[in-house]
Amino acid sequence: MDFDRYTVVLLLTPADPPQLSAEEADRLQDAHLSHLADLHDRGVLLAAGPLGDPSGRRHYRGLSILRCEPDEALRLKGEDPAVRAGVFDLVAMPWMLPAGAIHFTPTTFPRSAGDV
Repeated sequence: MDFDRYTVVLLLTPADPPQLSAEEADRLQDAHLSHLADLHDRGVLLAAGPLGDPSGRRHYRGLSILRCEPDEALRLKGEDPAVRAGVFDLVAMPWMLPAGAIHFTPTTFPRSAGDV
């Protein structure tokens, strides 16, 4: 059986996140969304979005599926301005599934909160 290989990256709230002003948080969110859109435009990011955390601890913040190996996914996601600022921690996991089991349709990713 053939398998398609992806990497799932979780965005997590770090143990000691930075304290940001509303303006700084807005700027980083827009930079984060722009970074995701750039990765999607390059064809490496297939899907991404926020995650809810029913426990209320807000550890889980987002999930991305990338078409690359985990080390490359961590490198690419590590370039995110919000990750560099310490707003998010990253966890990457390889994901294999039977070839053709899932398809990703190209779409437009928002580049800012204003686009959402």
